[in-house]
Amino acid sequence: MTWINRLKMTAGMLVVLVLVAAFTMIFTQRQQQVNSTSAEIAAQEYSVGTDYSGTITRSYVENGDEVKEGDTLFEVQSLSLLQDISRGLVTYDTATYSVAPDGTLTLKAAVDGTVADVVLKEGSFVQAGGSLGTIDKADTLFVAADFVLTPRDYERIESGAEVDLMLPNQTTITGKVGVVNVETKDGDAETTLQVSSDQLVEGAYNGLVTPGTPIEAKLHLRDDGVLAGPVDSLTDFLRQIGV
Repeated sequence: MTWINRLKMTAGMLVVLVLVAAFTMIFTQRQQQVNSTSAEIAAQEYSVGTDYSGTITRSYVENGDEVKEGDTLFEVQSLSLLQDISRGLVTYDTATYSVAPDGTLTLKAAVDGTVADVVLKEGSFVQAGGSLGTIDKADTLFVAADFVLTPRDYERIESGAEVDLMLPNQTTITGKVGVVNVETKDGDAETTLQVSSDQLVEGAYNGLVTPGTPIEAKLHLRDDGVLAGPVDSLTDFLRQIGV
């Protein structure tokens, strides 16, 4: 073998090694990231409800209205409430409601926030225990993201792990893992993560940052080394064939 051929063979081997190393790094990097099956912006919710059935006689708010704690939301006229008043069974004034002697129940906001889920209108009948709406508490925005993970990947979720959050306009912001809930089905960990971010400010990015906005979330798993991805894949393959 001539020196030229030896040099060509050596150069070829080096190219192969570089390509293998590059593909290994790319594969491992992809193994360290998991895309969500679904994700959306959410907030702490406070239900606005009534313990008494009755007719909504006045609605002071609509979906999207901002309210302060103690603001009046709805008035409900209730015959059952009137009967309890006559029996002396009612507390007339609390932080979330007040009662008038004629059986009118006035519902108030428990927290500062944004009104949502209002469906019933003035004149509608609401059942006892029914909901008239919700309040998305101010300054509590987070992302609820669902992932399907293998047990190995679930074990690699670190406290405060980084999550990339892509808004509908393709803008990406960064968040961190907070609460983790998991349910195992068919050997996979169906995982819901609560992701917080300082960039989740109500109304930011042309109004896209608001409860209910669908987004894409990419979770970064713990880095177990360059060979972690190929080794994990080989282990899974050997397990599938019964070795």
